[in-house]
Amino acid sequence: MPTSATPAVERIARVLAGRHLSHNGEGSDPHASGAVDAAWQDHVEDAYAILHTLREPDAQMAQAGDVAVWRSMISAVLARRPGA
Repeated sequence: MPTSATPAVERIARVLAGRHLSHNGEGSDPHASGAVDAAWQDHVEDAYAILHTLREPDAQMAQAGDVAVWRSMISAVLARRPGA
């Protein structure tokens, strides 16, 4: 199974930063990659909040896979949160 070398929290934070900065989202920068590199850490707490919300899969997600594995994977990310 392929895995990402970039931690989930960082990937989510980068998406959030991109949505705020990029012309493809709510921002005005047509080439926002540098700005995202500089700003993604400002969105880390939002990324953790999203993952915290996703701890419990919805019914469709539960039908697609193992709920215990999902919970374990999300918990592993949340356990790395500073101050957790």
